[in-house]
Amino acid sequence: MPSWKKDLSASIVVFFVALPLCLGIGLASTSVQGLSPIPIAGILAGIVGGVVVGLFSNSRLGVSGPAAGLITVVVASISTLGSFNAFLLALVIAGLFQMVFAALRAGIIANYLPSSVIKGMLAAIGITLILKEIPHLIGYDKDYIGDEAFLQQDGHNTFTEILYAMQSLDAGVAMIGLVSLGLIILFEHPKIKKWSIFKFIPSMLWVILIGTLINFVLTYRGHYLAISREHLVQIPQINSWSDFQLQLNFPDFSYLTNPTIYIVALTIAAIASLETLLSVEAIDRLDPEKAITNPNRELMSQGFGNMVAGLIGGIPVTQVIVRSTANLNGGASSKMSAVYHGIWLIAAILFLAPMLNFIPLATLAAILIVVGYKLTNYKLIHNIYHKGLDQFIPFLTTIISILLTDLLKGIGIGLIVAIVFIIKRNFSGNHEVIATDQGYEIVFGEHVNFLNIASIKTSLMRVPSGAKVTINTLQSKSLDHDIQELLSDFMNITAKNKQIDVLYLGNHLSN
Repeated sequence: MPSWKKDLSASIVVFFVALPLCLGIGLASTSVQGLSPIPIAGILAGIVGGVVVGLFSNSRLGVSGPAAGLITVVVASISTLGSFNAFLLALVIAGLFQMVFAALRAGIIANYLPSSVIKGMLAAIGITLILKEIPHLIGYDKDYIGDEAFLQQDGHNTFTEILYAMQSLDAGVAMIGLVSLGLIILFEHPKIKKWSIFKFIPSMLWVILIGTLINFVLTYRGHYLAISREHLVQIPQINSWSDFQLQLNFPDFSYLTNPTIYIVALTIAAIASLETLLSVEAIDRLDPEKAITNPNRELMSQGFGNMVAGLIGGIPVTQVIVRSTANLNGGASSKMSAVYHGIWLIAAILFLAPMLNFIPLATLAAILIVVGYKLTNYKLIHNIYHKGLDQFIPFLTTIISILLTDLLKGIGIGLIVAIVFIIKRNFSGNHEVIATDQGYEIVFGEHVNFLNIASIKTSLMRVPSGAKVTINTLQSKSLDHDIQELLSDFMNITAKNKQIDVLYLGNHLSN
């Protein structure tokens, strides 16, 4: 299949994943006391993330849009500044800050994230997605689609929400949700996927069509299982150009002299940049072609995107893992898939709202559950476990931390645990003690630094009095000054006092 056809097909899948997320995150981000929610703010951010960021980014599979991780920041920012228009100015300035970060090459931090933490993040997002979408699958839509935080705005948490959903189960919604989930699993079977009907129309779109058709028939016949309006997609309908203009909001530049605006902007820029870099690193590792995204160019693209979003009334955009994973699973071959999905979002608010508003949220929840499963499957967990505890414990800690807090806090906790294991591994020493016929030989590795000093001291202390020992640093490309000093003291003082015969091989010490 030609590249553009693959990208177009994948973009439809991404669009249907992005649509409820954009609406949900937009509603949650603008649900501030004294302000009417602005659902279109999320759609505008999705359009900017797809078209604007997509055109300037060099990420092959990455898709940008509104991020759930920034909801609390946006809500707090609007409350602090007192108006949505002032917040939009902060978002424009945040975009400028991101472009400065890119110019300063701040994207390099993406290269220093341990693999165990990145994989733990992917698994945690997958598990969170599954848990969060179960209520929507069975007709409990009190929380918005796309929520990732453990503690929800409605006072519930990820686990109690499922219990409330079970108690309030809607039979019609649950029936369509489970049928949709079953169809996705069926259509994902290798033999079924080869059917000609899936060559040009993605299997996910067939599921949406079938789920929508079932509800349409039930509604037409007045059946008690018909789904009520609140459980369907709700895109604001725009019937004219003036309607569209009324949906837009613009920055209030009178706040330029307010120092608070710059603090808010820097906070948004820092968190949005960090979420983007985490996603870039994760998606590059999932990419079967192992394409490498330039993180600084991505920050520059995100910065420009956030400036545009702020100018037209959107909310912050970042590169996001769920949509990017859907793009990967949809078979995308280039960044044009992300651009196409942005164009679909434009069409959705201008022309397609009357049709799209018949789609059951349960069907979209089923799609998100499958995306979540693909992010965290048994094979991934099994492979990490067999790599050893120094990989598995940071991986598991990251998962649990994200599930019980949020993405950034969970990543921070996982990173601390991973660093502890890295330090522990360094403390174990970059050297080997070998027993020989003549005594002992201590062979040092390529790079020996001060973190190895404790274990090296222990090895030297264990050399018995009167023994013969060879200290071999021939393989060492670098030997920290602290290590050189330790070896010199051992050879010149300790060894003489304990009558140890030392032979030094290497050129790091002037002995």
